[in-house]
Amino acid sequence: MMTLPQLQSFLLLGASLNYAILLLGFLAWVLIGDALCRLHARWFTLDRAQIHQAAYLLFGAYKLAIWLFFIVPWLTLYLLRQG
Repeated sequence: MMTLPQLQSFLLLGASLNYAILLLGFLAWVLIGDALCRLHARWFTLDRAQIHQAAYLLFGAYKLAIWLFFIVPWLTLYLLRQG
C-alpha cells in the first residue's frame, strides 16, 4: 500500500515525465513538422491544414489528460495535507 507522500511523489513524477514527452513531441513538430506532414499525408489522404488541426487537437487532448490524471490529483492531495 502506498502512503500519501509516496502517491504525491508518483503523481508528480508522472506529470513531469508526461510533460517531457509532450515537450519532445512539440519540439519534433516544430523542428521537423514539414517532414512529418509529408509522411502523414502519404499514409492518410489529408492536406496540410488537416494534419495541423489533428496535431493541435492531440497535443491539447494529451495536455488535458496530464492535468486530469496527474496534476489535479496531486494538487488535491497537496491541499488536503496542508489543511
